[in-house]
Amino acid sequence: MAYILGLVIVTLFFGVMHFFTELDVKQKIISTLLVLSFIMGALFYNTLQNKNAAQVRDVMLRYNQGQNVQCGNYDVSKSTFSLSEGTQTFIGRKESSHAGEMVSASDCE
Repeated sequence: MAYILGLVIVTLFFGVMHFFTELDVKQKIISTLLVLSFIMGALFYNTLQNKNAAQVRDVMLRYNQGQNVQCGNYDVSKSTFSLSEGTQTFIGRKESSHAGEMVSASDCE
Protein backbone atom coordinates (compact mmCIF):
# COMPACT_ATOMS: atom_id res chain seq x y z
CA MET A 1 0.00 0.00 0.00
CA ALA A 2 2.78 2.42 0.89
CA TYR A 3 4.54 1.80 -2.43
CA ILE A 4 1.37 2.57 -4.36
CA LEU A 5 0.85 5.75 -2.35
CA GLY A 6 4.47 6.75 -3.04
CA LEU A 7 3.99 6.26 -6.78
CA VAL A 8 0.75 8.27 -6.70
CA ILE A 9 2.55 11.13 -4.94
CA VAL A 10 5.39 11.09 -7.48
CA THR A 11 2.89 11.04 -10.36
CA LEU A 12 1.02 14.01 -8.89
CA PHE A 13 4.32 15.81 -8.34
CA PHE A 14 5.29 15.29 -11.96
CA GLY A 15 1.84 16.39 -13.15
CA VAL A 16 2.00 19.61 -11.14
CA MET A 17 5.52 20.30 -12.38
CA HIS A 18 4.51 19.58 -15.97
CA PHE A 19 1.50 21.90 -16.05
CA PHE A 20 2.42 24.65 -13.57
CA THR A 21 6.16 25.29 -13.99
CA GLU A 22 8.36 26.61 -16.73
CA LEU A 23 11.10 24.04 -16.26
CA ASP A 24 12.34 22.12 -19.26
CA VAL A 25 11.69 18.37 -19.58
CA LYS A 26 15.14 17.37 -18.32
CA GLN A 27 14.72 19.44 -15.13
CA LYS A 28 11.24 18.01 -14.54
CA ILE A 29 12.49 14.44 -14.94
CA ILE A 30 15.48 15.01 -12.65
CA SER A 31 13.27 16.60 -9.99
CA THR A 32 10.76 13.76 -10.23
CA LEU A 33 13.51 11.13 -9.96
CA LEU A 34 14.92 12.88 -6.87
CA VAL A 35 11.50 12.86 -5.19
CA LEU A 36 11.00 9.23 -6.22
CA SER A 37 14.37 8.17 -4.80
CA PHE A 38 13.66 10.02 -1.54
CA ILE A 39 10.28 8.31 -1.14
CA MET A 40 11.65 4.87 -2.04
CA GLY A 41 14.55 5.37 0.38
CA ALA A 42 12.11 6.23 3.16
CA LEU A 43 9.98 3.17 2.38
CA PHE A 44 13.06 0.93 2.34
CA TYR A 45 14.22 2.36 5.68
CA ASN A 46 10.80 1.74 7.26
CA THR A 47 10.74 -1.83 5.95
CA LEU A 48 14.21 -2.48 7.36
CA GLN A 49 13.28 -0.98 10.75
CA ASN A 50 10.11 -3.10 10.92
CA LYS A 51 12.17 -6.22 10.22
CA ASN A 52 14.69 -5.34 12.94
CA ALA A 53 11.92 -4.55 15.45
CA ALA A 54 10.25 -7.90 14.75
CA GLN A 55 13.56 -9.70 15.29
CA VAL A 56 14.10 -7.93 18.65
CA ARG A 57 10.53 -8.75 19.74
CA ASP A 58 11.16 -12.40 18.88
CA VAL A 59 14.40 -12.44 20.92
CA MET A 60 12.72 -10.83 23.92
CA LEU A 61 9.78 -13.23 23.70
CA ARG A 62 12.06 -16.27 23.63
CA TYR A 63 14.01 -14.90 26.62
CA ASN A 64 10.78 -14.27 28.56
CA GLN A 65 9.66 -17.82 27.80
CA GLY A 66 12.83 -19.13 29.45
CA GLN A 67 14.66 -20.15 26.30
CA ASN A 68 18.37 -19.52 25.78
CA VAL A 69 19.20 -16.84 23.23
CA GLN A 70 22.49 -16.64 21.33
CA CYS A 71 23.91 -13.10 21.33
CA GLY A 72 27.30 -13.03 19.66
CA ASN A 73 29.64 -14.92 22.00
CA TYR A 74 27.09 -14.96 24.82
CA ASP A 75 24.49 -17.57 25.64
CA VAL A 76 21.83 -15.41 27.28
CA SER A 77 19.44 -17.04 29.74
CA LYS A 78 17.38 -15.85 32.70
CA SER A 79 19.91 -17.35 35.09
CA THR A 80 22.85 -15.31 33.75
CA PHE A 81 21.27 -12.12 32.39
CA SER A 82 18.39 -9.83 33.29
CA LEU A 83 16.42 -7.89 30.68
CA SER A 84 16.03 -4.12 30.61
CA GLU A 85 12.95 -3.81 28.44
CA GLY A 86 13.19 -0.03 28.06
CA THR A 87 16.60 -0.20 26.43
CA GLN A 88 16.13 -3.74 25.06
CA THR A 89 19.41 -4.76 26.64
CA PHE A 90 20.49 -7.86 28.52
CA ILE A 91 22.56 -7.08 31.63
CA GLY A 92 24.73 -9.73 33.29
CA ARG A 93 23.54 -10.69 36.78
CA LYS A 94 25.89 -10.05 39.72
CA GLU A 95 26.08 -13.73 40.67
CA SER A 96 26.97 -14.85 37.13
CA SER A 97 30.29 -14.86 35.31
CA HIS A 98 28.91 -12.08 33.04
CA ALA A 99 28.33 -9.60 35.88
CA GLY A 100 27.89 -6.05 34.57
CA GLU A 101 28.23 -6.99 30.91
CA MET A 102 25.61 -5.56 28.57
CA VAL A 103 24.34 -7.09 25.33
CA SER A 104 21.85 -5.40 23.03
CA ALA A 105 18.86 -7.53 22.04
CA SER A 106 19.36 -6.38 18.45
CA ASP A 107 22.70 -8.26 18.41
CA CYS A 108 20.99 -11.59 19.14
CA GLU A 109 19.82 -14.33 16.83
